[in-house]
Amino acid sequence: MNSYKIFKILILILGVIGFGFFLFILIKGDEHIINTGEGIDWFIYISYITIILAILMVAFFVVKDILSGNIMKTLIPVVAFIVIVGISYMLSDGVEVVANDGTIISATQSKWIGAGLYTFYIVALIAIGAMVLSGFKKVSR
Repeated sequence: MNSYKIFKILILILGVIGFGFFLFILIKGDEHIINTGEGIDWFIYISYITIILAILMVAFFVVKDILSGNIMKTLIPVVAFIVIVGISYMLSDGVEVVANDGTIISATQSKWIGAGLYTFYIVALIAIGAMVLSGFKKVSR
């Protein structure tokens, strides 16, 4: 049995268990759950386990595919994205700001927020440019 089938069976089992806890919560009703909190803990634990298992599964298959294929085809987009993040970080300004709820956003946090926005803008422009270029290539054929 390959690893994909094992992960698929584990996710299915956790899904059935989670659905069981969901039915338990529905049967008990809102009032009972709000007053006692009964059943919520296990529902949350199953969610955590499912999320962790899904992340591990994705990481496993990504690494497996990287090692089995051409690693340069994988590394070029990763390095390009890291370069875009670096450029975005250099373009952003870091200013200490007081948020609406009174918390203070440090200059470093502000700089990373700006870098995230610049990264989004750059990647969005690249995606839009790729779609437009692909459209022109289809029309010119």
